[in-house]
Amino acid sequence: MRYAVSRWVAASLAVICLAITGSAAAQQAPIRWKLQTGVPSASIYFELMKNFSDRVDKSSNGRLKIDVLPDGAVVGFFGILDAVDKGVVDGGFAWTHFWSGKNTAAALFSNPAAGAGAGLDQVSHMAWLRHGGGNELYRKLYTDVLKMNVEGFMIQPMGPDPFGWFKKPINSINDMKAMKYRSPPGLTAEIFKEMGLTTVAMPGGEIVPAAQRGVIDAAEWIGPADDMILGFHTVFKHYYLQGLHQSTDVGELLINRTQWNKLPPDLKAIVQAAIDATTAETYTFNVYRNAVALEKLKKEHGVTVHDTPKEFFTAFQKAVTVVYDRESTKNPFFKEVLDSQRAFGKTVVPYWNKINQLYANIGQESPNK
Repeated sequence: MRYAVSRWVAASLAVICLAITGSAAAQQAPIRWKLQTGVPSASIYFELMKNFSDRVDKSSNGRLKIDVLPDGAVVGFFGILDAVDKGVVDGGFAWTHFWSGKNTAAALFSNPAAGAGAGLDQVSHMAWLRHGGGNELYRKLYTDVLKMNVEGFMIQPMGPDPFGWFKKPINSINDMKAMKYRSPPGLTAEIFKEMGLTTVAMPGGEIVPAAQRGVIDAAEWIGPADDMILGFHTVFKHYYLQGLHQSTDVGELLINRTQWNKLPPDLKAIVQAAIDATTAETYTFNVYRNAVALEKLKKEHGVTVHDTPKEFFTAFQKAVTVVYDRESTKNPFFKEVLDSQRAFGKTVVPYWNKINQLYANIGQESPNK
């Protein structure tokens, strides 16, 4: 009897041990996501998303692994949002203005032109998102307006984007009217049209080949570092740094909501912490990497850097007011977002501009410049 009981206890212990081992193995199996970006693997913004993935991996002790893929690896650039919504990929990285065909208000979250006509820069834009009700409206965009199965997070404040690259210098708006200029799609293109300019929308990887074929005469993309990687300097030699069309520009992380809801609270917190770290890192990347690239473009590739003609500032801001006010009458959600940004700007921009005059004055008077 004692022997039979011992055998039963031993068998029971074995079953329990197997159950515990199986449970532990199941818990240790990492969650794996595929994240499709809208930039090539050589982009500094792809590098930032890789850093984001590494933070999540290390902070979760390998429990959540995110494979970051370059533009076109699974879907084309303009298919990223739909792919995340349908679960073709688990996540995406792009900019909301590329979805403005679904609702024009999308453009206001990634790059409100001329700072929504209120002078927001990338810092005050992020302040609006974090503290001025922007993130709540951003969630409303995907949940209630577009009804997408997506969780969105603004992750890379990368602006301001330069006005762009030209095959020959420009001195006035009139000089551009005979040109075809690559610009972002949607309302930004409408603003340029209001100014009498002809624009073409295309992904970053198509710009240089289009310029080589003579399809376009000028183009903007992101900034000196990424533009140099794509080879803009091989077809354009004139670069205008002050761009109002994306005076602030923030990239977004998209996550399939079904996959997001499966995460336990601690992994969600880890992802959010990695997002916050990447946001901070993006500021430093922009300052350093773009400054170094600009020096290289000038000294090694014969690029001439120009100031954008002053008349563009007045004309562009007038066109923004016309296009945005017109859109506000047609799209209540667009008006809601724009009103929120402009109200926030009235409080924040005067203070922030005064503070930033300090650095402009220091830079202008510095004997070491």
